[in-house]
Amino acid sequence: MPYSKIIAGTMTWGSWGKQLTKNTMVELMHHCIEQQITTFDHADIYGAYTTEADFGQAFKDSGIRREHIQLISKCGIQYLSNNRKNTVKHYDYSKDYIIWSVDTSLQNLKTDYLDLLLLHRPSPLMDPEEIAEAVSILKSSGKIRDFGVSNFTSSQMELVSKHHKIDVNQIEFSLTSHQGMHDGTLDYMMVNNIKPMAWSPLGSVFKNNDEQVDRIQQELNRLCEKYGATKDQLLLNWILRHPSNISPVIGTTNKERIANAGKAGNIDLELEDWFKLLVASQGHKVP
Repeated sequence: MPYSKIIAGTMTWGSWGKQLTKNTMVELMHHCIEQQITTFDHADIYGAYTTEADFGQAFKDSGIRREHIQLISKCGIQYLSNNRKNTVKHYDYSKDYIIWSVDTSLQNLKTDYLDLLLLHRPSPLMDPEEIAEAVSILKSSGKIRDFGVSNFTSSQMELVSKHHKIDVNQIEFSLTSHQGMHDGTLDYMMVNNIKPMAWSPLGSVFKNNDEQVDRIQQELNRLCEKYGATKDQLLLNWILRHPSNISPVIGTTNKERIANAGKAGNIDLELEDWFKLLVASQGHKVP
């Protein structure tokens, strides 16, 4: 399944963030598509189980054809909220729950199928055979097209893929959180033809005020002038440069930053500049 190079994350579209109105959501969907950002990333828990429904109402009124976009959702986290009777945050990957969760997401998103279903986080009690059974039922009924995981290690991917092929793993990956390059996670995905997606792709560069960020900002200032690019574009391009074909999931609802992100792939970041950013992040030269 082809996903857009940059993916629009919806976590902050609803009550967990900007609390966008239906009309604003419609406008933002069209704006994303105009930037060739056609994939929208959801999770059932976003907005304490409300954001998918808000998005679905907007999508219903948007005039956007379903085949022109890709919808991702995640399941498995049982979150503490007024919308669930949970007494503790936990994970549920029973066959019945996975199927029920997908059916609920489809109803909320006003669609007949998900392009991709992800298991949101690994559970110590997940049974890969039971997961595979649920996924097989969902695929054979046409309710999901691709299947993947999120935040899974190499061994956890190995465990699940023994019983059903994994198409995608969505991990935290950025210039300031790049352990996936060093712990074998991205290597495993490349060997096994699993597509990586990266959440929080800008990392802590615009959040923290510390020595690491200071070093990165100094390097970004130099590169912005060299490439005629914005800092967020360079941070995204740094990710896109990796040979595993990572798709960053951006969380912004700002139209200008979305437009910048859509053009991030146009930068031809030189090899040594890529490593200069890595060195700035690590605070020391590569081994």
